[in-house]
Amino acid sequence: MDETTNAPSGVQDLIDRIRDQGVQAAQEQADQLLSDAKREAAEIVARAKEDADALRAQARADIDGWQAASLDALRLASRDTVLELKVGVMNRFEEFVKRLVISATQDKELVRAIVLVLAGHAAEEFIQNKEIEIRVSRRLLGGEPDAELSEEGKRAILGLSSDMLREGLQLVPDDDIEGGARVQLVDDRLEIDLSDRAIARMISQRMLPRFKAILEGAE
Repeated sequence: MDETTNAPSGVQDLIDRIRDQGVQAAQEQADQLLSDAKREAAEIVARAKEDADALRAQARADIDGWQAASLDALRLASRDTVLELKVGVMNRFEEFVKRLVISATQDKELVRAIVLVLAGHAAEEFIQNKEIEIRVSRRLLGGEPDAELSEEGKRAILGLSSDMLREGLQLVPDDDIEGGARVQLVDDRLEIDLSDRAIARMISQRMLPRFKAILEGAE
């Protein structure tokens, strides 16, 4: 009886041991799989974080680069705009000076005074018996380009009499002159330029540096 009873009990113990060992092995395997899965997941998360950090860093670098480029472009555009504005203002100033000079030098009394100074008796000691041409605006000497006027007529327009001027003087209309006068010694090819252009150029050369300094805030 004892042997019969012990036999089934031994088989049961063997079964239980096999089962326990199988369960334990399965549990260990499951634990190992879970551990491996957790490790791989952690590695994946770490790599994803590194990739995300790298992408963020690259995106920030790109944004900073674009921002720097945009600021440089904006500064360049601002500088060019300021330069263009300064050039435009300077050009307008020169045009303004030119208009003022033309307006002033078209006055017949002024041209008459210039002619008297340049070709009157006071110039005898410098010019003496040389042939002189005094070129003035055609508008002051009769208007139309094809108009022919005698020397007496030209002098009369400017209110000049023959006794005011020296011999050998000619008043010549010049389409390049709008105001003032230009004196030429014919034989010596010498010129004294008091035309509107010369006066405007002289005034601009003297005033533009000061005007530019004021414009730039230096004064």
